[in-house]
Amino acid sequence: MTIFLELGQRPDEAGPPIHGPSAYPPDVAARLTADAATIIAKYPQSRSALLPLLHLVQSEDGYLTPAGIGFCADRLGLTAAEVTAVATFYSMYRRNPTGDFLVGVCTNTLCAIMGGDAILEALQDHLDIHAGGTTGDGRVTLEHIECNAACDYAPVVMVNWEFFDNQTPSSARDLVDELRSGTPPAPTRGGPLCTFRETARTLAGLGDPRSGAGEVGAATLAGLHIAQENSMTAPAPTATEDRPPTGDNGAAATQDAVETTRDEPAPAPSATVPVESGTAETTPRATESDT
Repeated sequence: MTIFLELGQRPDEAGPPIHGPSAYPPDVAARLTADAATIIAKYPQSRSALLPLLHLVQSEDGYLTPAGIGFCADRLGLTAAEVTAVATFYSMYRRNPTGDFLVGVCTNTLCAIMGGDAILEALQDHLDIHAGGTTGDGRVTLEHIECNAACDYAPVVMVNWEFFDNQTPSSARDLVDELRSGTPPAPTRGGPLCTFRETARTLAGLGDPRSGAGEVGAATLAGLHIAQENSMTAPAPTATEDRPPTGDNGAAATQDAVETTRDEPAPAPSATVPVESGTAETTPRATESDT
């Protein structure tokens, strides 16, 4: 049996992987060249500036175009194929025109359990677009994403990568309505919203137009507070005598140690975190006879 696997852009992005204008007008190219020089000067190796340069051209077009790919390639001495290979790897680089507000809905495990699927379905119905689509007024692009990295406040919706925590279908509908009305609400935490193109320019390293950084959520800092209340600290650096042996037999000795411990069970939970090296565990380890 023959199985064909179709490879290409993400399913929610229609059209060729990179499409649109093939070159910038002279005035735009000159302006971007000045910005690119500022970015490239920050790096010892110019090629290291590729990711921020991709954000720069995305701030100009609202997505990646052949013009932007060619611009980055020319600035860094790369081929268009090399730039495209990097650009199409990262999901933050858009391949279709993007609205003023990129609304990302997470349906990964925890968000899904807490209602992320219902939120995505509600927004698709409310906006009358599918994931990857943009509203007719160009204000909102809806994106189905894997994870917002904010599971402590699931389900979470992001707008231009700013957090809106503990969402419901109703609150998410209100959120996109406010975005479309021109009165974007303040994120749950972090700085005020700015447009997608302004966000891309900030990610390029060319300054943040916003004022007010906001605060980190309490749930995110819960572990830190517990550690502080219990005077927990990171373990001290490993002593010299604990380092793997060196010399002719060093590699063999290290491999022997790996083989010896490979099949050992993981340590049981302990009331003391972290357990100091060489001390006994404070919680007895369960055995098969105990279960």
